[in-house]
Amino acid sequence: MTFITRFAPSPTGPLHLGHAYSALLAHDMAMEQGGTFLLRIDDLDQSRSRCSWEAQIYEDLHWLGLSWPTPVRKQSACQADYDEALDVLWRKGLLYQCSCSRRDIKEAQSAPQEGGLQFGPDGLIYPGTCRPQNRPSGQRPKNVTLRLDVAKALAGHDLRPHFTPRAGEHLDVSSFVETGPHANTAIGQYEFTSEFILNQIGDFVVSRQNMGASYHLAVVVDDQEQAVTHVIRGADLLEATIIQLLIGWLLDDELYQYWSQPVYHHHRLIRDDQGKRLAKRDDARAIAKYRAEGASPADIRQLVGLG
Repeated sequence: MTFITRFAPSPTGPLHLGHAYSALLAHDMAMEQGGTFLLRIDDLDQSRSRCSWEAQIYEDLHWLGLSWPTPVRKQSACQADYDEALDVLWRKGLLYQCSCSRRDIKEAQSAPQEGGLQFGPDGLIYPGTCRPQNRPSGQRPKNVTLRLDVAKALAGHDLRPHFTPRAGEHLDVSSFVETGPHANTAIGQYEFTSEFILNQIGDFVVSRQNMGASYHLAVVVDDQEQAVTHVIRGADLLEATIIQLLIGWLLDDELYQYWSQPVYHHHRLIRDDQGKRLAKRDDARAIAKYRAEGASPADIRQLVGLG
């Protein structure tokens, strides 16, 4: 199997040391395997994306010594691919329109009988306010927020081959190959249950108003279209992988003749002096700033522990 991985930053701010570590690690792993390192621009959110930040991404990564095939895939140019995937999920009866704002969800969760706010890998766990009793009909609505009915998806035949009943515990269990430090089994896999999906993830968003697709749906489609075999990214996205696997499994039989499930490697995060993971607002740790102050690519490797 050819080793194909990708680095997929959003052009919404400067790349920092955390980005440098992820990109360098992915590039190094691909080169060690005689594989391919891809760059992808995750610019779904056009309200925050800027051409100047995209240009700096190319500049910073080239300065670090990385190279990639061109042209670069940009999510803003791939809506037709995402629409095709959304249509599949809509025809299966798994999507419904949601008009709840983040404030609505927060207020619903803050009710005394709900026991306080609950967060999952997609943010606040949705309480199901807009979930319909009957399957939505007609054409898929456009420019609206759509959620996936997780309970209905898990009850369907599409996912049964991916879950194995665990004897005596009444749990359906699945897993993915995890080569990073966060595997939770002795055989290098990350195991999760259908109960976790229902209770700790809930009905997640697959299409956002004014954006066309959610990050989770777009990344599944992008990785399939680019034949990505290995996903190398930060540990903060470990549980988000479960959402993306669920989407891939649901698209498998109709959109793709065979959805090729990637191998995952969730690496440690680069943190600041207070132990917080870096964000794009941390301009003091921006790659461009280090470069302007006279640092070399070797210095950056040393700073992130790859020297």
